[in-house]
Amino acid sequence: MPSESYAAVLQDVEADIVCDLAFPADEGANLPDASGLESYDGIVLTGSHLNIYDATPDILRQIDLMRAVYASRTPSFGSCWGLQVAAVAAGGDVQKNPVGREIGFARRLTPTEAGRSHPLLAGRPASYDAPAIHLDMVTTPPGETTVLSTNAVSQVQAAEITMNGGTFWGVQYHPEFSIGELAVILGRRTRILIDEGFCRDEAEAHSYVAELKALHAEPSRLDLSWRHGLDEEVLLPERRTREIRNFIENRVKPEKSVKGRA
Repeated sequence: MPSESYAAVLQDVEADIVCDLAFPADEGANLPDASGLESYDGIVLTGSHLNIYDATPDILRQIDLMRAVYASRTPSFGSCWGLQVAAVAAGGDVQKNPVGREIGFARRLTPTEAGRSHPLLAGRPASYDAPAIHLDMVTTPPGETTVLSTNAVSQVQAAEITMNGGTFWGVQYHPEFSIGELAVILGRRTRILIDEGFCRDEAEAHSYVAELKALHAEPSRLDLSWRHGLDEEVLLPERRTREIRNFIENRVKPEKSVKGRA
């Protein structure tokens, strides 16, 4: 499951991390209460195929949980859907992107003035790419939001959001996705690639996915990295996962220390 894959990435960053998986979209899910949330050193929200403006019960349960996360003041981080849930829970808005889907890679991500000195993006260059798959975007950031990164497709690509004393760091892209995982996901969405004009036909879509899988297996292949315009910010795991590592280093570890578990 995506949650298990995300937990594996966290444990690759820090081997002694213990992750509990929760499924707030499920009715009757056994979720932590306020004191339970406070007992964690960090909380991570994964991606999702849902559209938050549908406001179905499974979506509203996730928004309620995020509000509880803010109230618990436990450090929180999210990718893609995670950023969208955090924004809506704090009073922002999310809608379909009028310029269309961003799929495969978010290109030319650029830190804002605030982002250039923010610890979430520490180590990122002045322009970088990252794995991405999303149709929706944060159209109205909540009141206490600092936009940290942007590009031509989405105005909010990375942000810090504060509500009720709690602080969330999030990105619209997927630093947790390896190229191989991205290829598997795109392989299940070849119809989207064709229908939305990213590929001309099934053969082209399958070829694109196959080349990503080959690059994952052999990151040193210059022919493929050149053809797809990918550099070490995507190819090297320690650089692709930079935001996750920065969250753990700057927010989770200090929280653990404060609670006497360092």
